Amino acid sequence: MTAAQRARKADFKNRDRFISLGITIAVLRKLRDMFREQPAKKAGISRPHLSAIEAPSMVRAFSLEVRYTLADAPDIAPGELLSAAASPQYKK
Repeated sequence: MTAAQRARKADFKNRDRFISLGITIAVLRKLRDMFREQPAKKAGISRPHLSAIEAPSMVRAFSLEVRYTLADAPDIAPGELLSAAASPQYKK
């Protein structure tokens, strides 16, 4: 199985975390009146890839590098992005 196939597989361990993080990225981007093209370009990914990351019905795994550069695009600290996306069951 390739990395791309593993990333698309919906039953992996951190599925809910990736979905929550994607939704958080979408919300924070929209609050800053940004189109997907801007943060996608800055993160070095395609607009459709960012769209897949943000989609609540899809699970798209992505690297820490992409997360950090997506957080930089709307001027959000990467830690802030994670804490905003964390559901109560994952908080310690």
